[in-house]
Amino acid sequence: MAGSAGLALCGNELVVRGGSRLLATSTSSSDDDSLFIYDCSAAEKEAQEHKGEDGQPVDKGSDTVLASTFSTSGSYFALTDDSKRLILFRTKPWQCLSVRTVVRRCTALTFTASEEKVLVADKSGDVYSFSVLEPHGSGKLELGHLSMLLDVAVSPDDRYVLTADRDEKIRVSWAAAPHNIESFCLGHTEFVSRIFVVPDHPELLLSSSGDRTLRLWQYRSGRELHCCHLPSLQEPSEPWSNKRFAASRITYWRQEDCVALLCDGLPVVCLFQLDVPRRQLVYQQQLTFQHRVWDAAFEEARGLWVLQDCREAPLVLCRPVGGQWQSLPESAVSKRVCAHLRENWAMLEGSAGTDSGFSSLYKATCDNMTTYLKKKEERLQQQLEKKRRRGPPRGSNGQTKKMKAGRAPRSCSS
Repeated sequence: MAGSAGLALCGNELVVRGGSRLLATSTSSSDDDSLFIYDCSAAEKEAQEHKGEDGQPVDKGSDTVLASTFSTSGSYFALTDDSKRLILFRTKPWQCLSVRTVVRRCTALTFTASEEKVLVADKSGDVYSFSVLEPHGSGKLELGHLSMLLDVAVSPDDRYVLTADRDEKIRVSWAAAPHNIESFCLGHTEFVSRIFVVPDHPELLLSSSGDRTLRLWQYRSGRELHCCHLPSLQEPSEPWSNKRFAASRITYWRQEDCVALLCDGLPVVCLFQLDVPRRQLVYQQQLTFQHRVWDAAFEEARGLWVLQDCREAPLVLCRPVGGQWQSLPESAVSKRVCAHLRENWAMLEGSAGTDSGFSSLYKATCDNMTTYLKKKEERLQQQLEKKRRRGPPRGSNGQTKKMKAGRAPRSCSS
């Protein structure tokens, strides 16, 4: 969710973000070695001082990039940062078009298919739209949830807005009238971390969750087509087999109908084949890495790029060879891009120990009966301790009264 290094690809454009900075370059094999670097800490900020309800200045944020994405054609790129700003770029050539303020810190964003708007989801459960054609226009509230939003997506025909929240729900709303809900995709038992509408099969949706499942949906009807339990794909001997985790990235390769799933905090990428006729996901392979994997994304012309916490080889390119996925030897392109990242490694160093934020989203378990019995036992012990300190009651003649509990004293008869 927040703070970790990220990777984005569209066409030949490659962007790596870390901390408050982004680095953009091209994967083209031409001699063009253009490089664009942007630092959010140098971006314009509002002149007025932000104050809370008590009149004291509130935290203005750390300028760390929280989320970023390309438009469908790759002509635009947008990011949001910890200082509650939405920054819009043109990519051909790279140029910052605007810096706008958002109401609350954002968790995800996406462009509409027409590239006329950017949809921004925030922690309070709201989705705002910002115009791309009018890059300085204010945001418009489109829809809201009662829970924190973790991801937002748009159908390829711009008819539906899909939102995923902390309370296990995926909502499908009409884009033209977001208060009209087409369906809910229900089935996850923990927060929904990522959703992804399959480009070549626009009726299908992929989702991942803190319940360690990857699910395939026919989202307009809310029907679940297939559920893949990720722990069942791992060997019991693996150190993370019993660890709870959520997917931090779902990415798709059109050439092979291949889905790559990156699990937060694990040095692995799981690969699946999307079997469209049978409406299911077929597990293919697990790629294991020596270092923590920050992000992964497909480039249609080359394969899967993996961004990892390794200064010597920050980017690794993987492709299927003889039916098996494997990392390829460094090419001229990967050497050039890795050289740029090594020169700017300071922007990625802060992500080494950064938590994505998913760990705080799990439902807290509460055993009320155990807590009640424990407190009751404590009260009884306290009462007994007080009785011991007071000592036994004494009669008027100095002798201890001996009375059976619950029985009244007998009256004397004449």
